[in-house]
Amino acid sequence: MLIKRLEQEGSQLILNTSGVICSNTREIVSSNMFEDVISRFAKSLVKHGSPLVENLKLELDKQEHVDQLAAILRTLSVNTVEQLVKLLPGTDHLMNEREALHQLVEELYNFWRGFDRFMVCHSQEGPESHDLRPYRTFNSTIENLGHLIRALYRDICENITGDHPTVYRQVTAGCNVGLIAVDMNWPCPPVYSELLGGIPLIRQILLNPPLIMRPPMNKRTGEFQRVDSNPLEGLSVNKSEWLCYPAQVGPLVVFTYIHQKFIGLGCTMCNLFELATEEQIAKGPDAIFMFGVPPASMVQYGDLPTVFFDDSANGVLTAAIPCEDRFGYFGYIKKMMLTLHNIVMIKRGLMPFHGAMVRIELKNGTAANVLLLGDTATGKSESIEAFRVLGDEQLRQLTIIADDMGTIEVDKEGHLRGYGTEIGAFIRLDDLRSGYAFTQLDRAIFHNPHMVNARVIIPVTTLSEVLRGHKVDYLLYANNYEPVDENHLLIQKMHTVEEALDTFGSGRAMAKGTTTSTGLTQTYFANVFGPTQYQSEHDVLAQKVFKAAFDSGVYVAHMRTRLGIDGFEAKGPEEAAQALFELISGRA
Repeated sequence: MLIKRLEQEGSQLILNTSGVICSNTREIVSSNMFEDVISRFAKSLVKHGSPLVENLKLELDKQEHVDQLAAILRTLSVNTVEQLVKLLPGTDHLMNEREALHQLVEELYNFWRGFDRFMVCHSQEGPESHDLRPYRTFNSTIENLGHLIRALYRDICENITGDHPTVYRQVTAGCNVGLIAVDMNWPCPPVYSELLGGIPLIRQILLNPPLIMRPPMNKRTGEFQRVDSNPLEGLSVNKSEWLCYPAQVGPLVVFTYIHQKFIGLGCTMCNLFELATEEQIAKGPDAIFMFGVPPASMVQYGDLPTVFFDDSANGVLTAAIPCEDRFGYFGYIKKMMLTLHNIVMIKRGLMPFHGAMVRIELKNGTAANVLLLGDTATGKSESIEAFRVLGDEQLRQLTIIADDMGTIEVDKEGHLRGYGTEIGAFIRLDDLRSGYAFTQLDRAIFHNPHMVNARVIIPVTTLSEVLRGHKVDYLLYANNYEPVDENHLLIQKMHTVEEALDTFGSGRAMAKGTTTSTGLTQTYFANVFGPTQYQSEHDVLAQKVFKAAFDSGVYVAHMRTRLGIDGFEAKGPEEAAQALFELISGRA
């Protein structure tokens, strides 16, 4: 088995290979990886004081006994217990310890599968590159490894028990995720060539969903800070510990470099952002983001070193976040990438928005493009889900254009057009209709489903819809904090540019536990991801957008989702969605 390195990062195992692995179980038990896993397993048994160690007379704090355990299992892969005791001296006692031996194998199998397992198939650019035949590569590595490990487990168990199982469970026994990473040339500015040159770019990903990951954090803190010094300049890293995910974020390309400590978070990006094409890579990125840099390199940026820099000299934005558990939350990756996107778009004259945009087509023939703006957990994704739930009765088709972030353009005719950034959704499990997440198991990635602010990440749209540019018919503010009464309607129209700028600009929201903020908060345009750092430029764009909205007849209004009010987490978005359906269909 040509595993170049087996790395452990917390509950993650990373297998680095050249793309050629074992072809049978004999090669597995003869490999360095097999011995490495046995050694890690032995340390775990000793650490937890497993009684199996005593029963089997193994002193696993001694290397010779660890080697003996590996030899026992290697022998049992092709021999029965009766044959084992004849072949390996000092194993006679195992004849009377079949049950304990069987339990040991079960625990080893569970130990292995208890890790989040990633295989990185490294390749070189050229006619023999693995990314030119990804299915063959994945089939010969990920799929084959899983098959062989299951076969090895079953062979050993049958040789111990002398019997076959009656139920065969085809669990994911190989790797949960496979990556093909290729060394590629791209127009790297000279100032970054020493740092980034030689770090391979991910070209294809294989998932075995559902994936359940356990990142060290489940909330994000604070804003991303614009700094005057380049966090990447003078940085030195171990390149063998890094991979680059070249992501399409809206129309832009962000080279996102991920340290292996956060490989699970990095792989999660595939459900939100398409990988950049070779043509896009050849042109170079609009932004460069390193997630997991040495903490010592970031101390100059204070207690919350989540920073970005406008490198106008080289025509890119750069960003960095330290390799610390407190930043081990997917929101740090996603939101930094969107921040970089938003800043570039502000510079190009488009107004970024924090919100969701959908095209709603009803069965009565009416349709509308709805843009719902608001802060984190104000009911944007939840309202989309409410639209879908109500769809059995009224909805003909629902097309998601943007789930969390995007941009608004004023076109040549003075109409508003909305664009998205992501092909997926990063949704709180707490706020989804009961059972919905389980209908998405075949493509879902779950993060900490046992914790508050548990998340599911699922694809929800296509890149073509994200980039098409849809005319805006309804521009709504997601109000999650006000109750509904005779003076505060579910959908309440605004009448002037000034009123709209005040409401949208104040960005009021009731915090829902997705960040460390609590209570009623206020954020400039509900968007700390670029607009707050470039407020003067954004003010000009906002004035232009809202004037065009009223001039072109866009319906500008509050939409009271009440998501921040206890007891209305599901009912609030559903009633607001129903009111919007009635408005679109002309019944309101």
